[in-house]
Amino acid sequence: MAVLVFDDTGNRRFETGVKKGVLYPLNTGNGLYDTGFAWNGLTEIKEKPAGAGSNKQYADNIAYLNLLSAETFGGEISAFTYPDEFGQCDGTAEPASGVTVGQQSRATFGLSYRTEIGNDVSSDLGYKLHLVYGALASPSEKDYSTINDSPNAVAFTWAFDCTGASSTNFGSTSLLTIDSTKVDATALGDLEDFLYGTSGTNPSLPPPDSVLALFTGSITAITLTPPTFDGAHTITIPSETGVTYYVDGVVHTAGTQLLTTGQSKVVSATPNAGYVFNKPVVTSWLYTFVS
Repeated sequence: MAVLVFDDTGNRRFETGVKKGVLYPLNTGNGLYDTGFAWNGLTEIKEKPAGAGSNKQYADNIAYLNLLSAETFGGEISAFTYPDEFGQCDGTAEPASGVTVGQQSRATFGLSYRTEIGNDVSSDLGYKLHLVYGALASPSEKDYSTINDSPNAVAFTWAFDCTGASSTNFGSTSLLTIDSTKVDATALGDLEDFLYGTSGTNPSLPPPDSVLALFTGSITAITLTPPTFDGAHTITIPSETGVTYYVDGVVHTAGTQLLTTGQSKVVSATPNAGYVFNKPVVTSWLYTFVS
């Protein structure tokens, strides 16, 4: 049997920092987090799981069994600024540019951010990607103070709770964490293409099943077939295994979509769980019928 060794060289690991935050508002039309926005100025993200409390059941004068309550997930975001698109998640509407109305309904969002991994040999050992699903922000205080001889930038803080997203083998989950020091580099690169976007694709937060498929060896690379347009008023949506097509954010089966005079439609495509598009790829097209 092996003897345990403590604090040996290279195994004194630590985690630090937070960077590369991305906000993904939920698209209520298709249920996807299909557009991401860079969140600059992040200073802190706290992960706060809750629940899973002990509830002992007694019989025969003993603790007969121990039931745990459901576990929930939430957290707290602190930042010096936030994307304009977070306004809808913070209960504000913008009827005109630069004019906001508070106390409105709050949109659900997803979030990704990165923390750094180091050890006693290197402070740049790797990193972890944290993916948050089904988050809803709570109203928060904003403290404005007079400028004095020790000025500070206004720090914003939001608490959030999550309803999560479904996964086939693990039920509902609100948090996935990917460790770059342990996963396949190619799969990690594919995930980051989703999260941060490419020259032909928008940043997006893939659903849990799609993320897990990237790292379990069950991914299939396919070449995306784009829709066709006759230049007049007919868009033809192809039928392709592993791909879901959308017209203006609504799922559209294979077939035709007709345009009337002056009408425009946006067609987009996303890979289903277990699939990834070969690169380079364009996943969104704008068609306009001009008589």
